[in-house]
Amino acid sequence: MPYLLSEPVPPENFTRDPEHRQIYRFIRTLFHAAQLTAECAIITLVYVERLLNYAELDLCPSNWRRIVLGSIMLASKVWDDQAVWNVDYCQILRDTNVDDMNELERQFLECLEFNINVPSSIYAKYYYDLRTLAIANDIQLPLQPLYKERAGRLEALSRNYEDKLALHGQTIVRSMSAERLREHRSPAIIP
Repeated sequence: MPYLLSEPVPPENFTRDPEHRQIYRFIRTLFHAAQLTAECAIITLVYVERLLNYAELDLCPSNWRRIVLGSIMLASKVWDDQAVWNVDYCQILRDTNVDDMNELERQFLECLEFNINVPSSIYAKYYYDLRTLAIANDIQLPLQPLYKERAGRLEALSRNYEDKLALHGQTIVRSMSAERLREHRSPAIIP
């Protein structure tokens, strides 16, 4: 996967949106190699949208890989019982190194204001929105039915990870409201 993290981004990537197949292959490669779950995919989407809102960013051809990678990396650590280590991602994506992955994770958490908790109501909203979208497009989803107990378990996992961050000296800061969000965002690249 050229120019994922450390190599220069070709000029055409700033003007040409990636094809759906390219995005799918990137995500599928990570999920297959790391053996991530469908729940992790839903949480990844929550984190992508949360990052775009909190950091006032837009997805663009030059930053989508890092944003998706950071979301997947964080979601796998928070939600999967067998978390994937940053060094494991370096083996999957050969043009990366551990220092870069650690920096991506640190900056991602800062941009999210360390808000990694996903309440069961938010998880359920994304779950049903994705199901509706899949049905409307005749796509089969491997998602299991969502039950209240499962949603509660997933929420408890995110709170547990927040507690771990707090124990390691990470301050969890939450935004007070969405009033600070601007109408126009910048197409930035997370360093």
